[in-house]
Parts: sequence; structure tokens; C-alpha cells
Amino acid sequence: MRQFLAIATNAFMELVRQPVFLLLMTASAGFEIFLATPYYFAFGEEPKLVKNSVLAVMLLAGLLGAVLSASASLAREIRAGTALAVLAKPVGRAQFLLAKYAGLVVALTLLTYVNLVAALIASRMAFDTYSSTDLPAVGIFFGGVVAAYALGGLSNFFLRRPFVSDAVFALLVTVTLAAFLVFQFTQQKQSLGVMAQVDWRLVPAAILILFALWILAALALACSTRFDVIPTLTICSAVFLLGLMSDYFFGRRAEPVWRQDLKLEMNSSRWSDRQRALLAQMAEKYDRDRSGSVEPAERENISAEDKARLAAAGMGGAWWASVLYTITPNWQLFWLADALAMGKSTFHWGYVGTAFAYVVGYVGAVLAAAVALFEDRELS
Repeated sequence: MRQFLAIATNAFMELVRQPVFLLLMTASAGFEIFLATPYYFAFGEEPKLVKNSVLAVMLLAGLLGAVLSASASLAREIRAGTALAVLAKPVGRAQFLLAKYAGLVVALTLLTYVNLVAALIASRMAFDTYSSTDLPAVGIFFGGVVAAYALGGLSNFFLRRPFVSDAVFALLVTVTLAAFLVFQFTQQKQSLGVMAQVDWRLVPAAILILFALWILAALALACSTRFDVIPTLTICSAVFLLGLMSDYFFGRRAEPVWRQDLKLEMNSSRWSDRQRALLAQMAEKYDRDRSGSVEPAERENISAEDKARLAAAGMGGAWWASVLYTITPNWQLFWLADALAMGKSTFHWGYVGTAFAYVVGYVGAVLAAAVALFEDRELS
């Protein structure tokens, strides 16, 4: 256990000492604040637009951070030969890889935390056409960033400590302090007669994004056992884009047709004329209120005999789609900006717990594959 903690701590410190990590943390948080400063003229939808935008920045910054950090943590050590030096000691490859992942998870958590604080400040700064930019909040936040860089520079000059890592840790403190000052000692009008408030629902939304980044980090680490930075970034970007569209490509084809609106499926181009005729017959039979759609309550009345007929006609769900839908991470599960925009506040912590169980299972499977790939990797 002591060896695991030592490797994980060393991996974490190596990551936070990377200049690109500090730049990514500062740039993403600063851009989130910037998104809350211009006039959008969005007919009162400006706060929703700002929240959607900052969550998107948080996700994309984490994607880039996960790939770059995984490559710096593993691929570079394999290429430089330092991984072989560590494994020459009584340290197993699985323990080495899992410790690297633990350090990577902590680094991504710090990155997401700073982005979350900036997102909360941006949610308080959001305004519509009838208000103006919250300049005091902008000044306090960027003052905290300058203070963090100054503290890092002073510790480097006087104490001979690494500038980047000290600036990262100082940024955690100064950004948190800046948020406290903004929330407690400044006010902002969101619209006529409406004072802006912090949207704390961003906290569970950001935690779900962090879960998605943990999955991306596991995928990036698995790729780093065989590839360098650019191929890893390409593969992870492709998996990311595919996961965003997995519901469209695989989800509908994996589900039996009787779980969907039969009336809508009648117009789908993926069915043959014979299949459409059967769908029309079923839709006519079960659309009992003649509303023009087979609603969920009506679908529950579909008999086992009719389900068997639909399955025999090739509409019971494709096995290949079910397999691909299972192994492809569905990022939509971690994206709750739509729920925030619609004002829903009931998803919160129960949904977060369910998503965490999904993450544990998926990350466990990916890390098992990563260990298998790393065991066969020749090191020199």
C-alpha cells in the first residue's frame, strides 16, 4: 500500500508541475468568467446560455486535460525508460498502472474544482439585456488569479520551490476566496427588479462531468500503454464523439420497437415495407385514444403474442447494436444542462449515486483491459 501511495503521489505531483496543466486550468476558468460578461440579446435566456456554455467548457477542458495528463504520466515514462526503472523494483505492473490512474484522478478533480468555482461565479454574474456586466466580480476573480501566480513566483524566488505546482495549489485557495468575496460582498442584477443568485445545481452537474472525465482518463491511460500523445488524443476524441451520438446510432436499434412510439417508427427508413405494414397494424390496434401516437401507457398493453410477432419480423432489437451501445460510454448520462435549463431540480444526488455506480463498473472494465495491454508491453 505504501508503494501504491508513493507512486500515486509522485504521478499527481508530476502532473501539477506541468506548465500545460496550469495554463489549462487558468484558461478554462478565465474563459468561463468571460462567457458571463458580454451582452447576448437572447430574449431573457442569457442565464441558461451562460450555464450551458460553462459546463461545455468544463467538459472540453477536462477531455484535453485527461489525454495530456495520461500521456505525460505513462506514455512519456515508457518512452524515457523511467517506467522500467520503477518496475525493476518489487512493484507489479498492475499496481503501477492503477497508482498512475489514482494520481490522474486527483489531478482532474482539482481541475474540475477550479472550473466549478468559476462556473458558480459565472452563474451569479449572468444577466440579460436590462442589466450590465458584473465588473466587481470580474476584478475579484482575476485578482485571485494574479495573486496565485504572484504567490507561486515568490515561493520560487525565495524558497526555490517549483513555480507551477505552487501556483496550482495557490489558485485553489485564491479562487475559492474570490468566490466567497463575490457571493458575500457584491450584488448583481440579473434583470429588472431581479437580483442574480448562485445556481448551486451546477454542483451535482459538475460532479457528473467529473465522472465522465474519470472514464476518459481510464480510456486515455489504456491508450497510453501502447500509443503516444497524438494517437491517444485522436482515439479519445473519436470515442467522445461516438459516445455523444450513441443514442442515435445504437440506442434506438438496440431497443425493441415496442418500447418506442409505433406511429413514429412507421415513417423510419430503417424498416422495410412489410415491417411498416406490421407497425401500422400494431399502431392502429394500440392507439386506443386515437391521439396519433402510441403513448407509454398504451405500449404497456402490447401483448406477448404481438411482441413475438414484432421480434420475428426483425424488430426486437439488434444484438450488434446492443453490444456496441453497452461498450460505448454514453456521455449524455453525464450531461444535465438540459435539466438545468428546464428548471428541474429533482435529479440531484440520487442520480449522481446511480451514475457513480456506472462509472465504477465502466472504469473497472477499462482498467482491466489497460492492465492486460500493459502486461504484454515490452519496456526498454
